[in-house]
Amino acid sequence: MLDHRPVVIGAGPAGLFAALILSESGARPIVLERGLPVKERGERVKIFSLTGTLDTECNVQFGEGGAGAFSDGKLKKGAPDKYKTRIIDELISAGADPSVAYSDTAHLGTDKLPSLIEGVRGKILSLGGEFIYSAKFSDFEMKSGKLCAVIYERGGRRERIDTRSCIIATGHSARDTVRMLYAKGLPMTPRGFGIGARIEHPREYMNTIVYKNAVNDIEETANYHLVTHLPTGRSVYSFCMCPGGTVVAAASEEGRVVTNGMSEYARMADNSNSALLVSLTPSDFGSESPISGIELQERIESAAYRLTGSYRAPSETLGNLLNGDNTAPLVKPSYPLGTENVPLDNVLPDFVINSIREAMPDFDAWLPGFYLPGALFTGPETRTTSPVRIEREESGEAVGFRGVFPTGEGAGYSGGIISSAVDGIRQAERLLAIYGKIE
Repeated sequence: MLDHRPVVIGAGPAGLFAALILSESGARPIVLERGLPVKERGERVKIFSLTGTLDTECNVQFGEGGAGAFSDGKLKKGAPDKYKTRIIDELISAGADPSVAYSDTAHLGTDKLPSLIEGVRGKILSLGGEFIYSAKFSDFEMKSGKLCAVIYERGGRRERIDTRSCIIATGHSARDTVRMLYAKGLPMTPRGFGIGARIEHPREYMNTIVYKNAVNDIEETANYHLVTHLPTGRSVYSFCMCPGGTVVAAASEEGRVVTNGMSEYARMADNSNSALLVSLTPSDFGSESPISGIELQERIESAAYRLTGSYRAPSETLGNLLNGDNTAPLVKPSYPLGTENVPLDNVLPDFVINSIREAMPDFDAWLPGFYLPGALFTGPETRTTSPVRIEREESGEAVGFRGVFPTGEGAGYSGGIISSAVDGIRQAERLLAIYGKIE
């Protein structure tokens, strides 16, 4: 039997599903979330999108629901297993359309996600779990190599929770937390990821080139996935494609510009967008430090802010990016804080821009019409996944840190809602196997 209340740090998919499993065991977990409950969080995101006033503790990256709450809620299921089935069943029980159980293009929709997240939270609370919001994980204490306390900051005060176990599921953008864990000695390695920008086409144009003559017979807004492998060894690929969606202002730190994409459930906005990313390996980061990928992200995001002097995003047409064609954009930028005509060569590394240029003929060959000179590139897109992996034992605990369970995307073990939730469930099961399940 557990002789303590485990702490779950972060209320994204990994943290929520870890807390659900722990609650069902009778463990009464305490969930710490640095941001706000999902609906209040939505108001903070709206304020930033309208005014540029950023709450660095509650935004598109931080808050209940995690970063996935503002990215369309795509469910990449892959081969079914008991964990994925469990997650889908819970989402349907919370109010998701039952079609997500069998649809190949299942998505929850950014507008639908808040109520689904509240449904999962409600079940955790009903089973004895507890949520503490505006609670920033800032430290932990070990004794004889074993966890004995978790420290968090709230309202200007440091609070301490005595515990023998914690699940750290802070997501891919909690850079301050990663730096704290690194300073505490948790073993980490740098991890490859992708960097690029968002490309926007008119939604109806994309429907036409994807569906061709069948466009009037198909009700779904067109989706696409593109990938090519260049002679240089790099891959260029579309990521988080948002049919009938918008480009999102996704900054979480002062003085840095970041984009992402999202769609509401209906997917009927004027434009469709996708990130076009170039694969990076740790050799591209400029340092052998485990956090060198974070430092690269920061340099790019800061350069974008300096160039526009605000949270306005740099943008240019596809024609200009490829061959200096000054064709006017055929789409109205959907990035809410406005864009500025700044060549992305001034923001992204040369090898990223050159790789996108080299990939475009392949993309246009596979999806004729994808090269549209008036399509708009807006960037940078840097927060695609964690550039760090926290090393784990077979037990799921951080190497050398008993009771500390790095989990989900921020720890480098998942990418997206489903895989993060799966890792959260598995880590909760490992915790219970070690410390004893309450009957």
